Amino acid sequence: MHILLIDDDAELCTLLSEFLKREGFSVDCQHQGSAGLAKALAGGADLVVLDVMLPGMDGFEILRRLREQSKVPVIMLTARGEDVDRIVGLELGADDYLPKPFNPRELGARVKAILRRTETKTNRGRVEVNGVLLDPGTREVICDGKAVEVTTLEFDILEQLMRNAGRVVSRDGLMESLYNRKSTPFDRSIDMHVSHLRRKLESSRPVIKTIRGVGYQFCQSPEDAVAG
Repeated sequence: MHILLIDDDAELCTLLSEFLKREGFSVDCQHQGSAGLAKALAGGADLVVLDVMLPGMDGFEILRRLREQSKVPVIMLTARGEDVDRIVGLELGADDYLPKPFNPRELGARVKAILRRTETKTNRGRVEVNGVLLDPGTREVICDGKAVEVTTLEFDILEQLMRNAGRVVSRDGLMESLYNRKSTPFDRSIDMHVSHLRRKLESSRPVIKTIRGVGYQFCQSPEDAVAG
């Protein structure tokens, strides 16, 4: 697996590169925003670790442009305490975020958790519920006959919800399954991704219902959305 690090802190990049290589990854480092974007768009990276604060072109602009052409998983590196950076990153399509400073082992754990999810598993069959078709083999989503562009994490959340259609999937369960960590009251990751899915899928009717204080439920029919 190949990791692309985009960060202007050369010392940090060297540290992370050495750690990730020991974990079995190949690593490429870019210190300029425009060069990092070009490298990411060229393909070949299985995951991008992207700093928010970069010279020339910041991480948000890189992510915005990257998401126009690529679904490659992205972990954003944000300043500790800057909640707005995390929210903006998730809104733009980041899969996860990690506040600086951090332990390289934490980054390694998050990289592995995301890559485990994104491996193609052809043994899982397609699932279709309430006008939404999800195909794990091609990682395609079709809603009411139209293709819907989703990020890697949005796809994985949607698959869990659809395979449990009619049942409540807890927020904590999604966090542990997708991120391999427990949720905290201040972690908005799952909520933001579900919000994105709603905007993409619910043009004609609701399909994902929030069960307050518990989690989410994929509606088996339009009637389920207003029931209860």
